[in-house]
Amino acid sequence: MPVSALLWTRMRNTFLLGTTAMLIAWSLALPLGIWGAFRPKGWIDRGNSAISTLLLSSPELALGMLFMLAAARFGVLPTGGMTSLYSEQTGWFAVADVIRHLAIPATVLALVAAPMLLRHVRAAMLEAWNSPFVKAAKGHGIGNRRLLLHHALPAAANPLISLFGLSLAGLVSGSFLIEVIMGWPGLGPLFINAIFARDLHVVMAVVMLFSVLLVIANLMSDVLLYAVDPRVRAEC
Repeated sequence: MPVSALLWTRMRNTFLLGTTAMLIAWSLALPLGIWGAFRPKGWIDRGNSAISTLLLSSPELALGMLFMLAAARFGVLPTGGMTSLYSEQTGWFAVADVIRHLAIPATVLALVAAPMLLRHVRAAMLEAWNSPFVKAAKGHGIGNRRLLLHHALPAAANPLISLFGLSLAGLVSGSFLIEVIMGWPGLGPLFINAIFARDLHVVMAVVMLFSVLLVIANLMSDVLLYAVDPRVRAEC
Protein backbone atom coordinates (compact mmCIF):
# COMPACT_ATOMS: atom_id res chain seq x y z
CA MET A 1 0.00 0.00 0.00
CA PRO A 2 1.36 3.49 -0.86
CA VAL A 3 2.40 5.59 2.11
CA SER A 4 0.05 8.41 1.05
CA ALA A 5 -2.99 6.12 1.11
CA LEU A 6 -1.93 4.75 4.49
CA LEU A 7 -1.49 8.23 5.95
CA TRP A 8 -4.71 9.73 4.60
CA THR A 9 -7.16 7.71 6.71
CA ARG A 10 -5.02 7.93 9.84
CA MET A 11 -4.49 11.66 9.34
CA ARG A 12 -8.25 12.29 9.17
CA ASN A 13 -8.76 10.42 12.44
CA THR A 14 -5.95 12.30 14.20
CA PHE A 15 -7.19 15.63 12.85
CA LEU A 16 -10.72 14.84 14.07
CA LEU A 17 -9.43 14.07 17.55
CA GLY A 18 -7.11 17.10 17.68
CA THR A 19 -9.64 19.65 16.42
CA THR A 20 -12.36 18.33 18.75
CA ALA A 21 -10.00 18.56 21.72
CA MET A 22 -8.98 22.06 20.63
CA LEU A 23 -12.60 23.24 20.50
CA ILE A 24 -13.28 21.81 23.96
CA ALA A 25 -10.08 23.33 25.39
CA TRP A 26 -10.77 26.80 24.01
CA SER A 27 -14.42 26.59 25.08
CA LEU A 28 -13.16 26.11 28.64
CA ALA A 29 -10.18 28.47 28.53
CA LEU A 30 -11.83 31.54 27.00
CA PRO A 31 -14.74 32.13 29.41
CA LEU A 32 -12.79 31.04 32.50
CA GLY A 33 -9.72 33.07 31.55
CA ILE A 34 -11.79 36.17 30.76
CA TRP A 35 -13.70 35.87 34.02
CA GLY A 36 -10.45 35.37 35.95
CA ALA A 37 -9.08 38.61 34.47
CA PHE A 38 -12.37 40.41 35.04
CA ARG A 39 -12.56 39.31 38.70
CA PRO A 40 -8.93 38.62 39.78
CA LYS A 41 -8.48 36.92 43.13
CA GLY A 42 -12.16 35.96 43.15
CA TRP A 43 -13.30 32.45 44.02
CA ILE A 44 -13.59 31.43 40.35
CA ASP A 45 -10.08 32.75 39.64
CA ARG A 46 -8.67 30.91 42.66
CA GLY A 47 -10.48 27.73 41.64
CA ASN A 48 -9.12 28.06 38.10
CA SER A 49 -5.60 28.44 39.46
CA ALA A 50 -5.88 25.39 41.73
CA ILE A 51 -7.44 23.14 39.07
CA SER A 52 -4.97 24.34 36.42
CA THR A 53 -2.03 23.54 38.68
CA LEU A 54 -3.45 20.08 39.39
CA LEU A 55 -4.02 19.32 35.70
CA LEU A 56 -0.63 20.68 34.64
CA SER A 57 1.08 18.42 37.17
CA SER A 58 -0.92 15.35 36.13
CA PRO A 59 0.65 13.12 33.47
CA GLU A 60 -1.37 12.67 30.30
CA LEU A 61 -1.08 8.91 30.72
CA ALA A 62 -2.54 9.03 34.24
CA LEU A 63 -5.49 11.16 33.13
CA GLY A 64 -6.20 8.82 30.24
CA MET A 65 -6.11 5.74 32.45
CA LEU A 66 -8.31 7.42 35.07
CA PHE A 67 -10.98 8.27 32.49
CA MET A 68 -10.80 4.76 31.02
CA LEU A 69 -11.26 3.19 34.46
CA ALA A 70 -14.24 5.46 35.18
CA ALA A 71 -15.81 4.61 31.81
CA ALA A 72 -15.28 0.89 32.37
CA ARG A 73 -16.68 1.12 35.90
CA PHE A 74 -19.87 2.98 35.00
CA GLY A 75 -20.27 1.70 31.45
CA VAL A 76 -21.40 5.06 30.11
CA LEU A 77 -18.87 5.48 27.29
CA PRO A 78 -16.66 3.07 25.33
CA THR A 79 -13.06 2.82 26.49
CA GLY A 80 -11.26 2.39 23.19
CA GLY A 81 -11.35 2.33 19.43
CA MET A 82 -13.24 4.58 17.07
CA THR A 83 -16.31 2.45 16.35
CA SER A 84 -18.11 -0.39 18.09
CA LEU A 85 -17.01 -3.91 17.27
CA TYR A 86 -19.10 -5.68 14.62
CA SER A 87 -21.14 -2.50 14.22
CA GLU A 88 -23.15 -2.18 11.01
CA GLN A 89 -24.67 1.19 11.83
CA THR A 90 -25.07 3.77 9.07
CA GLY A 91 -26.02 7.42 8.80
CA TRP A 92 -26.51 9.39 11.99
CA PHE A 93 -26.26 6.24 14.12
CA ALA A 94 -22.70 5.72 12.85
CA VAL A 95 -21.88 9.38 13.56
CA ALA A 96 -23.26 9.07 17.09
CA ASP A 97 -21.16 5.94 17.62
CA VAL A 98 -17.97 7.78 16.58
CA ILE A 99 -18.86 10.70 18.87
CA ARG A 100 -19.28 8.33 21.83
CA HIS A 101 -15.84 6.83 21.14
CA LEU A 102 -14.37 10.30 20.63
CA ALA A 103 -15.63 11.70 23.95
CA ILE A 104 -12.99 10.30 26.31
CA PRO A 105 -9.78 10.86 24.27
CA ALA A 106 -10.89 14.36 23.21
CA THR A 107 -11.78 15.29 26.80
CA VAL A 108 -8.43 14.04 28.13
CA LEU A 109 -6.52 15.98 25.47
CA ALA A 110 -8.59 19.09 26.17
CA LEU A 111 -7.97 18.88 29.92
CA VAL A 112 -4.23 18.60 29.25
CA ALA A 113 -4.22 21.67 26.98
CA ALA A 114 -6.85 23.87 28.66
CA PRO A 115 -4.84 24.96 31.77
CA MET A 116 -2.03 26.50 29.72
CA LEU A 117 -4.50 28.14 27.34
CA LEU A 118 -6.48 29.47 30.30
CA ARG A 119 -3.39 31.10 31.80
CA HIS A 120 -2.49 32.73 28.48
CA VAL A 121 -6.05 34.03 28.06
CA ARG A 122 -6.11 35.38 31.62
CA ALA A 123 -2.72 37.09 31.24
CA ALA A 124 -3.65 38.69 27.89
CA MET A 125 -7.04 39.86 29.16
CA LEU A 126 -5.60 41.14 32.45
CA GLU A 127 -3.00 43.19 30.57
CA ALA A 128 -5.67 44.60 28.25
CA TRP A 129 -8.09 45.28 31.13
CA ASN A 130 -5.45 47.24 33.05
CA SER A 131 -4.22 49.18 30.01
CA PRO A 132 -4.49 53.00 30.07
CA PHE A 133 -7.03 53.28 27.24
CA VAL A 134 -9.43 50.86 28.98
CA LYS A 135 -9.09 52.80 32.23
CA ALA A 136 -9.72 56.02 30.33
CA ALA A 137 -12.83 54.53 28.71
CA LYS A 138 -14.00 53.35 32.12
CA GLY A 139 -13.51 56.87 33.42
CA HIS A 140 -15.87 58.14 30.72
CA GLY A 141 -18.63 55.99 32.15
CA ILE A 142 -18.59 53.14 29.63
CA GLY A 143 -20.12 49.97 31.10
CA ASN A 144 -18.08 46.88 31.88
CA ARG A 145 -19.79 44.77 29.23
CA ARG A 146 -19.01 47.23 26.46
CA LEU A 147 -15.49 47.68 27.79
CA LEU A 148 -14.97 43.95 27.66
CA LEU A 149 -16.45 43.30 24.21
CA HIS A 150 -15.35 46.43 22.36
CA HIS A 151 -12.07 47.39 24.04
CA ALA A 152 -10.37 44.67 26.11
CA LEU A 153 -11.11 41.66 23.88
CA PRO A 154 -9.84 43.27 20.64
CA ALA A 155 -6.69 44.41 22.47
CA ALA A 156 -6.05 40.88 23.77
CA ALA A 157 -6.83 39.20 20.44
CA ASN A 158 -3.33 39.28 18.90
CA PRO A 159 -1.49 36.95 21.30
CA LEU A 160 -4.52 34.66 21.49
CA ILE A 161 -4.74 34.34 17.70
CA SER A 162 -1.05 33.42 17.57
CA LEU A 163 -1.66 30.89 20.33
CA PHE A 164 -4.66 29.44 18.46
CA GLY A 165 -2.58 28.23 15.52
CA LEU A 166 0.11 26.75 17.73
CA SER A 167 -2.47 25.04 19.95
CA LEU A 168 -3.99 23.29 16.93
CA ALA A 169 -0.62 21.92 15.83
CA GLY A 170 0.28 21.03 19.42
CA LEU A 171 -2.95 19.17 20.12
CA VAL A 172 -2.80 17.19 16.88
CA SER A 173 0.82 16.17 17.47
CA GLY A 174 0.23 15.68 21.20
CA SER A 175 -2.56 13.20 20.58
CA PHE A 176 -0.08 10.38 19.81
CA LEU A 177 0.08 8.99 23.34
CA ILE A 178 -3.69 9.14 23.87
CA GLU A 179 -4.26 7.41 20.53
CA VAL A 180 -1.96 4.56 21.55
CA ILE A 181 -3.52 4.19 25.02
CA MET A 182 -7.12 4.28 23.83
CA GLY A 183 -6.73 2.45 20.56
CA TRP A 184 -7.74 5.44 18.44
CA PRO A 185 -6.78 4.58 14.83
CA GLY A 186 -4.75 7.71 14.14
CA LEU A 187 -1.18 8.56 13.26
CA GLY A 188 0.10 7.75 16.76
CA PRO A 189 -0.20 3.94 16.60
CA LEU A 190 0.95 4.02 12.97
CA PHE A 191 4.06 6.02 13.90
CA ILE A 192 4.94 3.79 16.86
CA ASN A 193 4.46 0.61 14.84
CA ALA A 194 6.55 2.05 12.00
CA ILE A 195 9.41 2.80 14.42
CA PHE A 196 9.41 -0.74 15.81
CA ALA A 197 9.14 -2.18 12.29
CA ARG A 198 11.91 0.18 11.08
CA ASP A 199 9.68 1.40 8.29
CA LEU A 200 11.62 4.57 7.53
CA HIS A 201 9.30 5.66 4.74
CA VAL A 202 6.30 5.88 7.07
CA VAL A 203 8.35 7.50 9.86
CA MET A 204 9.70 10.20 7.54
CA ALA A 205 6.24 10.77 6.04
CA VAL A 206 4.66 11.31 9.47
CA VAL A 207 7.45 13.67 10.58
CA MET A 208 7.15 15.63 7.33
CA LEU A 209 3.37 15.77 7.69
CA PHE A 210 3.57 17.35 11.13
CA SER A 211 6.23 19.80 9.96
CA VAL A 212 3.86 20.93 7.20
CA LEU A 213 1.01 21.12 9.74
CA LEU A 214 3.06 23.45 11.95
CA VAL A 215 3.81 25.72 8.98
CA ILE A 216 0.11 25.77 7.98
CA ALA A 217 -0.95 26.55 11.57
CA ASN A 218 1.47 29.49 11.74
CA LEU A 219 0.26 30.70 8.34
CA MET A 220 -3.35 30.54 9.54
CA SER A 221 -2.43 32.63 12.59
CA ASP A 222 -0.71 35.24 10.42
CA VAL A 223 -3.70 35.44 8.05
CA LEU A 224 -6.09 35.87 10.98
CA LEU A 225 -3.89 38.57 12.49
CA TYR A 226 -3.83 40.37 9.15
CA ALA A 227 -7.62 40.19 8.92
CA VAL A 228 -8.28 41.29 12.52
CA ASP A 229 -5.61 43.87 13.32
CA PRO A 230 -5.44 47.07 11.22
CA ARG A 231 -1.92 47.72 12.54
CA VAL A 232 -0.64 44.54 10.90
CA ARG A 233 -2.28 45.53 7.61
CA ALA A 234 -0.71 48.98 7.84
CA GLU A 235 2.76 47.49 8.34
CA CYS A 236 2.29 45.34 5.22
